[in-house]
This record gives sequence, C-alpha cells and structure tokens, in this order.
Amino acid sequence: MAVVQEPETYATSWLPFLDRTRTIARPGYSRWMVPPAALCVHLCIGQAYAFSVFNLPMTKLLGISQSGPGDWKLTELGWIFSIAMLFLGLSSAVFGRWVEEGGPRKAMFTAGICWASGFLISALGVKFHQLWMIYLGYGVIGGCALGIGYISPVSTLMKWFPDRPGMATGMAIMGFGGGALIASPLSVWLMSKFSSSTDVGVFNTFVILGCVYFCFMMFGSLIVRVPAPGWKPEGYVPATTASKLITKNDVYVYDAIKTPQFWLIWVVLFLNTTAGIGVLGQASAMSQEMFPGHITPIAAAGLVGLMSLFNMGGRFSWASLSDFIGRKNTYFVYMTLGFILYVTVPYAGGTGNVVLFVICFLIIVSMYGGGFSTVPAYLRDMFGTRYVGAIHGILLTAWSAAGIAGPVLINYIREYNVTHGVPKAQAYNVTMYIMAGLLVIGFIANFCVKAVDKRYHMKTREEADAGGMQPQGAPGS
Repeated sequence: MAVVQEPETYATSWLPFLDRTRTIARPGYSRWMVPPAALCVHLCIGQAYAFSVFNLPMTKLLGISQSGPGDWKLTELGWIFSIAMLFLGLSSAVFGRWVEEGGPRKAMFTAGICWASGFLISALGVKFHQLWMIYLGYGVIGGCALGIGYISPVSTLMKWFPDRPGMATGMAIMGFGGGALIASPLSVWLMSKFSSSTDVGVFNTFVILGCVYFCFMMFGSLIVRVPAPGWKPEGYVPATTASKLITKNDVYVYDAIKTPQFWLIWVVLFLNTTAGIGVLGQASAMSQEMFPGHITPIAAAGLVGLMSLFNMGGRFSWASLSDFIGRKNTYFVYMTLGFILYVTVPYAGGTGNVVLFVICFLIIVSMYGGGFSTVPAYLRDMFGTRYVGAIHGILLTAWSAAGIAGPVLINYIREYNVTHGVPKAQAYNVTMYIMAGLLVIGFIANFCVKAVDKRYHMKTREEADAGGMQPQGAPGS
C-alpha cells in the first residue's frame, strides 16, 4: 500500500545553520550557484580515483629508498581503496534517507568532516606505521564521506533544474570523475616537497590534503541552497506530452526498492560499471601488454590521463544528451555501442592498431562515467524527486559490487590465461568478450524497464481522504 505524502518536516539540528529550513533560497538566488557548491564536494572526494599514487611510497615508509623489513606490501595496501569503495556503497544506502530529509548542507558538512578526519587519521597511521588506522581512516570513515558526499547534491540539483535534470547531475558528478586530475599531480608534488632521506612525504601530504579538502567542502556546504516549496524556473512549462516513463508522482524510498524497476536499473548500472571499471583500473598494464614495444610506460600513463578526461567529460555530455533522447534510450546506446567496442578491442590488439584501441577505450570510459551521471535522472523519471537521493544511495550498492567484480574478471582471467600459455598480448581477449556479453544482459534488463505501477505512488492528503485511506508510516513523521 502506498504511503500518504505528508508535508515535509525536519527536526532542528544541534547546529541550527545546518537545518534544511535555514538553506531555503531567498528570492533572487541564482540556481547556477548550486552546481559549483556540488563541485566543491565532488572534486574533493574524487581524489579516491588518485589514491593509487600513494601505494608505492607507502611500501617504503621504513626503507625510504626501497621496501625494508616491516614495510607494507602492495597487496595489503590495495585493501585501502577496496574498503573505501565498500563503505561508499554501504553509507550511501544506509544514510540515503537521512541525506534526503536533512538537506544538502548537513550532508556536505558531514562529508567534509569525515573526509578530512579520514586523511588525518590515516596520517597518524603512516606516522606510527599502523595499517589498521589507515583502513579505519581512509577506508571506513573516508568511505562514508564518499557515499554521503556523492549523493548529497543529487535531488537538490534536479529540483533546481527540472527542465534539464540530466545536465544538472552531470555537472556535479563530472567533478567526481575529474577529481583525480587535480589530486594526482598535487599529491605527487606535495610528496616530493616533503620527502627527505628519512621521510617519503606521505604523512605531511595527508595532513595538507585533509585540511585543503575540508575548507573546500565547507565552502560548498555554506553556499548550497534548496528551492522554496513550489519554485519553478522562470518560463518553465512542464511537458504536456511526457514520456510514459516519466512520472509526476513520488515513490517512497522503501516502496521503490520493492519495485522491479529499481532492481532492473540496479542490474543495468552494475553491468555497465563492471565492464568499465575493469578497463579503467587496468588500462596502463593492458595497453602495454597488448602492444609491447609500441606503448611505453610513459605513453600508457598519458592514456590513463586521457581516459580520466573522457571519464569526466562523459559524465556531463552523456547525461546532457539523455535530457533529449531519454534515459532508457541513453542506456541502450551504452549497451549497444559498448558491445561493439568490447568485441573490437581484441581485433585492434591482433592487428596492432593502436589508434583504434585508444579510441575504443576512450569511448568505453566516457560511457562508464556517463552511466553514473545518467542514473540519478533515470531514477527521478521512475520514482519522482522527493526521495530520489535516498533511492540513488541504495542503488549505489551496484557500484560497490561492480568494484569487486570488474577487477576480478580482468585480473583473474588474465592470470589464468598467462599461466596456461596464452601470450600476454592475447590474455585479455576472453575478458573483452565476457564484458560484451554482460552488456547484452544489461540491454535486456534496460529493455524490461517499464513505468512504475501506480500502487507504489505516494498519495497526497487530499487523495487519501477522498479514498478513505489511513496514513501508513508516512515519511517525515
């Protein structure tokens, strides 16, 4: 049974300036201030994609010039990023409703505290050489910051931009994809400045990054605003011939996860992310092994940087395109074009066509980023705007699952092939065909997405009274 939609009420915080009621925009506030506020958060937490620059230096904390007795191994350090991704998905799912009801300022503020604390605790872990402190700091606390910060501006942006919801979320989520472009060179530069004969510079770098990110995320939380009830952009007229897939009703968060539409979109995001994240994480090694003597380590590093740009740009361009062709059609493009590109990669490797290989990878990674930025608007189309942030948070568990599945498929199938005598240049072929097969399944799941049954729609008080319906656990109460 659908719940009754009550007026939005929010408890007073022990820090009143964080309350949602204190963030309602006054007349004259420009909605174009909201994307920069979101970027302040997403560019900071996007550092997660650049964390690998610390891995090698942290294997030499004791030995300094090389790994010494007692130094950590790369396999141990690899768990830091994995734990962070796990808690990104868990925290976005657990705190999604709190983020939605508490408002973006409270969520951004909390994410900033957690992100900075994660770096500072990790810095202490480096100083005292306690790996568990880094697991706790960057992995658990930082991972919670990733989840809360990632979803914090989503529904707010779509309420400010009902005319272009895909473009709005694309502008913010673009920052997460591009954060590594800033964080990677900045981290390397800071470590070089603080390194000495007795220090690799990681401790000081963590401290400075924590402080800098804290300032930027606090600034974002202070300038963000939510629109006044009933606000619409000047000249905005809702489409009278809207697609059947775009609802005018809201669905309560815990009713949304009971619908087949939610789980079909979960599968679509999981498969698109699994295919993309495996390629993104192994692009450097894969390109060098598939084209030995043609792609050098320096060229491979350049490819990774170029892929980061396409990851970032794809988040904006594909999400913006979805405003015109529809979210479902956009995912059809991801799955169809992705299938063609994945089966083309082995051909490019076999013929030594470096240009074709690079083009395939750049488009693939752009659609990987586009999948993340398009899905909030897809959820908004299906379930309305009121609880889209909370629903999006639960859906991001697909990201956590894909973060394990993608690298496992790439790494273990390659290892199996190499140990069974397959040349390294051909060791990824089977994986590429498997990725293409996953996208076929994703295409079918996306095809099955239909409009949400009206029995899941939240009812207004007037509709409930007219139907003699009693409130059933109304949200916000």
